[in-house]
Amino acid sequence: MRPYIICHMITSIDGRLHPSRFTPAAKGVSAKTLSGHYEDVAARFEAEGWIVGRKTMAEIAKGKERGIADAPAVPREPHVGNRNGRNLAIAIDPSGRVHYGKDSIGEDHAVAVLGEQVSDAYLAELREDGVSYIFGGPDGHYLPTAMEQLGSVFGVKKLLLEGGGTINGAFLRHRLIDEFSTLISPAVDGVAGSDSIVDYRGLAGERPSAGQALRLISCETLEGGMVWLRHKVEEAPAESA
Repeated sequence: MRPYIICHMITSIDGRLHPSRFTPAAKGVSAKTLSGHYEDVAARFEAEGWIVGRKTMAEIAKGKERGIADAPAVPREPHVGNRNGRNLAIAIDPSGRVHYGKDSIGEDHAVAVLGEQVSDAYLAELREDGVSYIFGGPDGHYLPTAMEQLGSVFGVKKLLLEGGGTINGAFLRHRLIDEFSTLISPAVDGVAGSDSIVDYRGLAGERPSAGQALRLISCETLEGGMVWLRHKVEEAPAESA
């Protein structure tokens, strides 16, 4: 059974994701307090790990590629390193481009979600680093399979999805988001075309949210004027004839 997945994001009032472009905090409001709400709220969920995309994980991990000579051929099945009771830091990395150099991201155990087409040399590098890995189908994009493995192989029951709009869109399309946790900062970006909470990159006319509906389950105003919304994702009601 896959974990319960909460898409936890901080955004401006126009739904944008890059705080560097937000208007500054108002006079008398602490910017540090506003930015600190993200991790404080995340901790309330007591999740067992977090999920990001390849670009974000590469920026955090900062490892270097190593050539593994004569890497043995291995079956494309889950590999579990020494988790040692840690939470999971999960990267959606279909092509195997992130390099770690160790088995952790901060205090959390690194897990790569890969496509089966990645090379044996790359898998050998991950094993040397102690990184765990699982597969999301031949090209790594079938997220339901990967999420099921996170539940069955690692036994996790709750995860935070903290990706950019593209990753969030893919999860929404596969109906893998159970809840949205949205922190709305008292700020605006205002630039057309900026990344938003969900930016699905699919075929023209596709609706990643089709068949789903949101129900507000909580609304809280935090210090400094940030608003925290929680929405449960439900099956959309059947359309009446």
